[in-house]
Parts: sequence; structure tokens; C-alpha cells
Amino acid sequence: MAGLDRKVQRKLPEDYKDTMPSNPVFFGVSSHPLVWLLIEGGAVIEPHPFFFERKSLILRKTITTMHNTSAQYDQVIARCRDLFVNKMKDYGPAWRILRPCSLTDQIFIKAKRIRTLEINGESKVGEGIWPEFVGIINYGVIGLIQLELGYSDVIDISRERALELYDHHIGETKRLMLAKNTDYGEAWRDMRTSSYTDLILSKIQRTKEIENHDGRTLVSEGIAANYQDMINYAVFAMIKHDEAQNN
Repeated sequence: MAGLDRKVQRKLPEDYKDTMPSNPVFFGVSSHPLVWLLIEGGAVIEPHPFFFERKSLILRKTITTMHNTSAQYDQVIARCRDLFVNKMKDYGPAWRILRPCSLTDQIFIKAKRIRTLEINGESKVGEGIWPEFVGIINYGVIGLIQLELGYSDVIDISRERALELYDHHIGETKRLMLAKNTDYGEAWRDMRTSSYTDLILSKIQRTKEIENHDGRTLVSEGIAANYQDMINYAVFAMIKHDEAQNN
């Protein structure tokens, strides 16, 4: 409870304070000033019934949607992670040699192909856009790892360590998504897939400009934040695709 704001503590009933995580992260829900979502380790924990005296149906619907988003996010990442693991079984973490700017270009190639297919409506090589979104997610995570470790001239980490880093950066990226999702109220669900493509391409252009300035920015977010946004936009596209397939 040490990191909990005193004003927020006064809103919590005494019997609930003792059940909270030791290091919770709090995000306000705009539809009701007294409702808070507890997010720990990427899991959304439903608030105490104390908070549902008013507007309970609206609030429960908001939280249910957040729960769905979290689970759907995990399902998409599980598929991406499986591909990441299987490719490492084939040739190890050979991507350790790639500089971040090369990874940005790889993401650009995939996003550009998605946009071309969206415009032309057909593929000449038999693969649609969805494997490209998976590639954007995995290349984005690799980019985050390379930013953390720096690139190498040789393969210098084990498959196990690479997977640990993958899970760490996906966890951080999901936490960012959950925070923004609270602020923007699941607005991404009303967007078209083509908009995610354009936003990813926009983030790539920003990243290239930052890379051309040796990673320095004056007021903008850095390269890592742009990679995280690209990953999350690609996950949103995959979630929308899964929902369309299931309906």
C-alpha cells in the first residue's frame, strides 16, 4: 500500500485494503470517479463490490470487455510466440546480428505488403495479410530486445534467454496496451484493420526519422515506444480477424 495515493486509500473500504497486491498499478475508469482497475502482472482484477453502488451495469460491461481484450491479446501472442520458438529451433536467435534499423525496415516491408494487399485485394504468392501481422509483432519484440542488449556480431544468447526476453517485453507491451485501453475506452474496436496498417506505417516513418537522428528526440517518444505501439496495433488487427472468423 506504500505506493497508493492517500486520496485513493480513503475511497477503499478497510476490509479491502488488506486484500490488495503489494505493488498495484492503478488506472481510473472515466465512467465513474470512484472505480479503479487493479492491474498486476498483466491480469485485470475486478474491483470490490463497494464500487458498484451506481452505474454498475455500465461499469461491469467495461470491465468484462477489458477482461476479453486481455484474454484475446494473450491468445494472439501465444500463436506469435509459438512461431518465434519454432523458428529458433530451426536457426537459433540469428536475429542478434540485426541492427534495430534493419528490423525497422523488416517491419516496413511487412506493413507495406499488407497495405498493398488491402488496396489490390489479391496476393500473387498465396499468403494473405495475417502472417504479416504476426511478423510485425515478432520483429517488434526482437527490436525491443536489440534496443535493450545492443546488436551483436555473433549469436551470443541461448534460446532460453531469448525466450525470457521475449516474454518480458511482451509483458511490458501488454501493460502499456491495458493502460492506454483504459484511457481511450476500447476505441480501437471501432477502427478498421486498414487504419491499423496506416498507423503502423506512420510509426515506422517516425522510427526511421529518430534512427536517422541517432535515436535522439526533443519531445517525442523514443524508438522503443514506437515498436510497442506497432506490436499493439498488429495485435488489435489479429483480434479483429479472430472475431470475424468466429462470427
